[in-house]
Amino acid sequence: MKIVEMGIADSQEFDFDVVDDVCVFMRNDPMFYRKSFFPAVSEMAEMLRSGKTLDKNKCLASMIENALGAYVKKYNLADMPDDVFNNDDRQKIIDQVFSEECEMIKNGEYA
Repeated sequence: MKIVEMGIADSQEFDFDVVDDVCVFMRNDPMFYRKSFFPAVSEMAEMLRSGKTLDKNKCLASMIENALGAYVKKYNLADMPDDVFNNDDRQKIIDQVFSEECEMIKNGEYA
């Protein structure tokens, strides 16, 4: 018998991509965007414009952890973000946000 068959798994399976969904959540939840997402990305934009080297994990990890907690709580997916997201998921979210937002910064957003 597999662990999954017993109902014990490392993370839950969903019929949607939780990585993409949490990225959409961060941008579309008004409170989260205003209090967490925008300030983190604005700081990243200032650093980029001033020529500083950006470490995407340092810039975004704390904000992403806050997002994961807010996301699982809002949609009642689990008690803890670790029940839904593993470290690979976290890194994918950081990579996706960093890539998309750096492109927007280069195009003049967050000025």
